[in-house]
Amino acid sequence: MHMRIDRDRLADTFRQLVSIDSPSREEKGVADCIRKILKEETGAEVIEDRSHSQTGSESGNIIARIPGTEKVAPLFFNAHMDTVEPGRGIKAILKDGIFHSDGSTVLGADDKAAVAILIEAARLLKEHRVSHGPIEFLFTVCEEIGLLGAKSLDPALLEAKAGYALDSDDPEVLINQAPCAVRFRVRVLGKAAHAGLNPELGINAIQVAARALGEVPIGRIDEYTTANIGLIRGGKATNIVPEEVEMEGEIRSHNPKKLNEVWDQILGAFHRIALDFKPEANHSKENPGFPLITTELIDDYPLMSVFEEHPLITTAVKASKGLGRELRLNMTGGGSDANILNSKGLTTVIMGVGMQNVHSTSEYISLDDMTAAAELVLEIIKNWEATEGP
Repeated sequence: MHMRIDRDRLADTFRQLVSIDSPSREEKGVADCIRKILKEETGAEVIEDRSHSQTGSESGNIIARIPGTEKVAPLFFNAHMDTVEPGRGIKAILKDGIFHSDGSTVLGADDKAAVAILIEAARLLKEHRVSHGPIEFLFTVCEEIGLLGAKSLDPALLEAKAGYALDSDDPEVLINQAPCAVRFRVRVLGKAAHAGLNPELGINAIQVAARALGEVPIGRIDEYTTANIGLIRGGKATNIVPEEVEMEGEIRSHNPKKLNEVWDQILGAFHRIALDFKPEANHSKENPGFPLITTELIDDYPLMSVFEEHPLITTAVKASKGLGRELRLNMTGGGSDANILNSKGLTTVIMGVGMQNVHSTSEYISLDDMTAAAELVLEIIKNWEATEGP
């Protein structure tokens, strides 16, 4: 017999959380709310780390600890506290069992539905005096602007070495694979000239970039790999041959070797076009007569892959069956705190909570899905039997 979720309380907690503005780096209000509820209603020990010095947030990551009554390995659950813009003055409207905003903002179910679910789970553990091992909740900052809270987390602050990140859509899916990703900048440096008087003395950086962009791999490269150039800046005026263009993009892949191959193809295209570019004018040694290419490659997040026999997965599947459901394993094309936590030795898989159309003003979530996710969290805690960290 599983514990009954207090749906009205869960809904009220969600409304309360989304009503607190918490765009990335402005999470203090929601962090204070989480701390107050967990301390006063569950007796959890709540600490704040010092990550704000690295993230620039007004709050650190919040870690809540609930002591265990059984001698099993500690287990953690993760959610992030920040929301994307437009995320100020959010009003959560519940109609026919579905939460949505008033249309002027996001809803903030990403990821405050997860926060509300974990708070409800903590309340029920205490109210029903459930036997369980040590439980930790990790609430991160700045997830939406580059997973900064997770990146600056000291993993030694968590006793648990395995856990679940609640940050996906389908409550009946467990994600155990996510890609690695890089961000890159490519800069084309040409030569300025008057576009009407002596254009032949210039090197048109936009023209060079356009030719190269026609050759670089973009979109879905294969089943496991994508690439995109999403920003381009260049030029100063219509009567000036543009001297400089800068582009920014990303590559994601479940295969690090393939990611590197795609980056090499992008580099190769720009350098090949630059070397082949033949401006009309003769140029001196000081100006060799062909454009220059500079690049910057930035690691965004590492690969995530948790094997199917891991206790996190077997426990969740068993817990789901206990609720009369079937949990499916899947991979994702996106990155989350889970990628970073895995790279820090904290094995993590991703659970869904029901959020839909995230990062848009049409975001919504059903109370049924939130309830189902809360039930699964509780059932996992009851079934967690790992005797040691992986």
